[in-house]
Amino acid sequence: MPLDPDTLQRHMPLETRHDLTWQQTVLYALGAGVGLEDATGPEAMRLAYETDLAALPSMASILAYPGFWQKQERFGLTWQKILHGEQSVRIHRTLPVEGRLRGVTTIDGIFDKGAEKGALVYSRREIFEESSNALVATIVQGSFLRGDGGFGGSSAGAPVPHPVPERAPDKTLDLATQPGQALLYRLSGDFNPLHVDPEVARQGGFDRPILHGLCTYAVATRALVTLLCGGNPDRLRRIDCRFSRPVYPGETISVRCWHEAPGRAAFQASVRERDLIVLTNGYAEFEETT
Repeated sequence: MPLDPDTLQRHMPLETRHDLTWQQTVLYALGAGVGLEDATGPEAMRLAYETDLAALPSMASILAYPGFWQKQERFGLTWQKILHGEQSVRIHRTLPVEGRLRGVTTIDGIFDKGAEKGALVYSRREIFEESSNALVATIVQGSFLRGDGGFGGSSAGAPVPHPVPERAPDKTLDLATQPGQALLYRLSGDFNPLHVDPEVARQGGFDRPILHGLCTYAVATRALVTLLCGGNPDRLRRIDCRFSRPVYPGETISVRCWHEAPGRAAFQASVRERDLIVLTNGYAEFEETT
C-alpha cells in the first residue's frame, strides 16, 4: 500500500513526556565521548560532573523522544527501508539538566521523489518545560523513506541543504571515538541492535556494528562547542546536518568549520582513518562573545 499523507497527518500530533535526571544528562555526555580520554579536563568537569553541570546541546535530540514512531502499523510505512537523513536542533533557552519535559511531534512536510527514489518526510518535535510551558528546543528530523515513493505527491519545496564552502576550513578538531562507545550511547534510548550485534550488522551490509548516527552528531557537537563557543555549551544555539556515511566505533571524527557571518558557521565531519565524509551540509548558529 502506497504512503498516504492524510494517514500520517491524521495520527499527529504525538505527545510524549520525559522525566529528565541529571544522571541521564551525564550518561548522554559519556555516550558522546566526554571524559573517555580526559576524565578531569574542562569538558568533563562541565558536561559529566554534577557540581556545575551543563547539557551538551545535541542532547535535545533525545529529549521527550517518541521513539521510532514510523514503525507503528497505523502509519502504513515501509519502516524497514527508512533511513535517518537529516537532523536539526534549535535551542531556544538553556537546556535543563533535569526536570519534566513535554514533546509534541508533528509532520512538517512530505515530498515524493518517485517510485524508484522514495520519499522524504520531515517531522518536527517541540520540547517544552512542563511546569512553565516554555519552549526549550525544536527538533526537525528528515527521514528518507526508500520504500514509499510514488504515492502521487510533489517533490517541490523540499528543504535545500546548507552549502559547504569551497575553501580551506577556518578551524579543525579531531575527536576519537572508542571501540565500546555504541554500548554506552545506546543507554540514552536507541537500542537498535545494528549498533551492537555483529550478525545484525552483517545482515545490514556492514562489516561490524556501526556507531549511532546521532552519536556521530553528538561528537560533532562537542567539536563545535570547542571551535565556535570557547568550550561553553550554552552558547551553541543551532546544529543542522545531513548524514552521509556511518562511523565505526573506534574511528576518529574530524570536524571542519567555516565562519560565514557573526554567530554563523558551516561545518563538515569525516572519519580520518577512511577519509570519508560522514556529516555534510552542516550549519551552526552560536552566540558571539562581547
